[in-house]
Amino acid sequence: MDDGLRVTDRWVVPAGELRERFSRSSGPGGQGVNTADSRVELSYDLANSPAVPESVRSRALARLANRLVDGVLTIAASEHRAQLANREAARERMVALLREAAAPPPPPRRATRPSRGAKERRLAEKKRQSQRKRDRRVDGD
Repeated sequence: MDDGLRVTDRWVVPAGELRERFSRSSGPGGQGVNTADSRVELSYDLANSPAVPESVRSRALARLANRLVDGVLTIAASEHRAQLANREAARERMVALLREAAAPPPPPRRATRPSRGAKERRLAEKKRQSQRKRDRRVDGD
């Protein structure tokens, strides 16, 4: 648990930059849910971290803008009864979120036109559909 989070080949978040906070969790756990601090909040200061490559920082900040509070990304995990399992779940979600935010943008879409055959098939299907509806009419047309 004391090692960092490997986001990409070039980006490893040191364990010292992660902040964990524990609190009481709702949900499964019986009577122990009222006494055990099994909920985990994992926080990472994305805006001020020296571990983030500069080429990735601006893209990640832009993509995660609605999840950041003063440049800090926080993940909460409380789906498991055990604190250790919630710590692991929070770390996995943090890595997945950061990896998605750091991914390069997809290549731009190249505009294409429908082929002649595709246009003909579409028009033929429209004619068949209109004929089908015309055949259902009762008014004598």
